[in-house]
Amino acid sequence: MNSVVETLFRIVVTKYLLLTFFHVIMRQLKRMLLLTGSPGIGKTTVVTRTVALIKTHGYIVHGIISKEKRVKGQREGFELTDLATEARATIASTRLRTGPRIGRYHVNLKDLANVGANALLSAIENSDVIVCDEIGPMEIFSPEFKRAVRAVISSGKPLLGVVHWRLRDDLIDELKSSSEVELFEVSVENRDDLPGTVAEKLISKLKGS
Repeated sequence: MNSVVETLFRIVVTKYLLLTFFHVIMRQLKRMLLLTGSPGIGKTTVVTRTVALIKTHGYIVHGIISKEKRVKGQREGFELTDLATEARATIASTRLRTGPRIGRYHVNLKDLANVGANALLSAIENSDVIVCDEIGPMEIFSPEFKRAVRAVISSGKPLLGVVHWRLRDDLIDELKSSSEVELFEVSVENRDDLPGTVAEKLISKLKGS
């Protein structure tokens, strides 16, 4: 009888220790993974490949991705894509004549709000992982966009984001200093391996939630 009790006791203790270990590991996995790095280093490529890997596991990934808009090889502006609807919007362009100006570009505040901010808010309700590429000097001109990012932060859902490498802003500083954030600097040396690393961390977080 004693041996049976001892066996049961060992089983219970082992299960308790395993569960405790599991919860410790889950707490160590960060909910928000951010990429940064110099312009043109491949941040958006890392995001795109990471999204593809996460989707192969059956998870829904919504949000936004930003890319350069080129005409005849010349950069004319920046375009944002809603991952859920594939709607596209020009968020900055040399052809615009209104809106805040950054260098040669005017920022399209209307599309940042109507497409960018709304895509993030929709992702909170309809996706497993939220993507925000990027939080940079153009995007922070939009109060609606910044409010949407803060809603993502407080949603509790996993976030894959890109933040400008040098820009100082209260929202970016808040993100970088959060205990729920892990920051990756994209480089020539690590950009091929990062999609697998980041996807694995996010998938593990999803499985443990």
